[in-house]
Amino acid sequence: MQAQPHLPLPPEIPLVDEPGGTDVDLKTQIVRFTLTGGFSAIVDFGLLLLLSNVLGVPEVLAKAVSFVAGTTTAYLINRRWTFQAEPSRKRFAAVVALYAVTFAVQLGVFAALAFALPDQWWRQTVAFVVAQGTATVINFVVQRVVIFKIE
Repeated sequence: MQAQPHLPLPPEIPLVDEPGGTDVDLKTQIVRFTLTGGFSAIVDFGLLLLLSNVLGVPEVLAKAVSFVAGTTTAYLINRRWTFQAEPSRKRFAAVVALYAVTFAVQLGVFAALAFALPDQWWRQTVAFVVAQGTATVINFVVQRVVIFKIE
């Protein structure tokens, strides 16, 4: 008998006790995704401001770190609450791939705007909002249509 490779499951956040499934209606998913996204954006933006403005980390590096923290928060909550899906290694791998793509898109948009906009007090906020909005739309569509349909 050959031992099966043992991959760790993604971390759990016990936000609901009911069994998982993808039968949550679109309106509920959009509301939950928006609430989760708002909370995750606070994590992302707050960490960006802390790292870049308080600790002096270069802005693009700070954005990269804050993106990882914000998207990890979003995935953990969305998997369990928004889409009510059970843990899945395939789904987790698909989310990692999606987040790699949205990471590149978001960081690229943020960096382009951060360098293109005038050095005003609102520059960082505008760059963050536009980059976050772009990544949010991509994430919702791909998660709803593809990722949370994976068994």
